[in-house]
Amino acid sequence: MPVRVVLADDHPLTRAGISAYLAQESSVELVGEAEDGIEAWRLIQDLRPDVALLDIRMPGEDGVAVARRVKESSIPVSVVMLTSYDAQQYVLASLRAGARGFILKTATPEEISRAISTVSKGGFYLDSEVASAVGERDFAPEALSAREREVLICASKGFSSKEVAAQLFISERTVQTHLASIYDKLGAKNKTEALLLALKYGVVTLEELLE
Repeated sequence: MPVRVVLADDHPLTRAGISAYLAQESSVELVGEAEDGIEAWRLIQDLRPDVALLDIRMPGEDGVAVARRVKESSIPVSVVMLTSYDAQQYVLASLRAGARGFILKTATPEEISRAISTVSKGGFYLDSEVASAVGERDFAPEALSAREREVLICASKGFSSKEVAAQLFISERTVQTHLASIYDKLGAKNKTEALLLALKYGVVTLEELLE
């Protein structure tokens, strides 16, 4: 059976381009289109697609708000965010809201297909261009210690260094030392990049972040 998809984007040309491609893809069935978050949420409720491709920034309700509604409703829909390079501030919020993938609006048809296929099977997908933007290196998941993984997961859930320290029964200075080590090992400049790279390399799972 083809993967059933709802597409939401407030830019008509972007939506038309993705829609035209999906219409030709035998493994995908585009069951609905929306130009804002409110309409996207209505379609998700009514149509129960397998995957929702959501513009991360839309009028009415943005993609993060819609993803959060999906998560809270327990509707079994895998959310992929359509993003741009300047939307990095939305990434952590999107992950906490349950998004399972990120692709650029300029993604190739092949990239869109891979993203839909990956998340429909329960995986996490990071656009190759986004991955290249945040860093590319040889990396083994075990390069982060168990404690560093714990610190990264806690920090990615929105906790401050002080709150992470309290949760893990360590000092705030130790938390900051661990974060510096994490950034160095992953080749990241900040928490967002570290989290994306950790997901990409399989250091942490999306399920761990959503617990």
